[in-house]
Amino acid sequence: MANALVQTRIDPALKEEAATVLAAMGLTVSEAVRLMLTRVAREGTLPFEPLIPNEATIAAMREARAGGLRRFDSVTTLMTDLDADD
Repeated sequence: MANALVQTRIDPALKEEAATVLAAMGLTVSEAVRLMLTRVAREGTLPFEPLIPNEATIAAMREARAGGLRRFDSVTTLMTDLDADD
């Protein structure tokens, strides 16, 4: 199989951050790009829905990634907590 070279300009810090995340999944950046392009070619669409989150959503996503959200052991406990705010 022939190999075509795909190049893109990207912020070095972003590349390193993505490479770290992908490595945890057992993938290289090249493999992840190959997977995405394969799905685009086969399905005729992006393999994800490009969304533009608002500021509140961005803040919530950052908080979740930082581990700042509460966790519940069961749905019952979650529902009790939700009902307590009423």
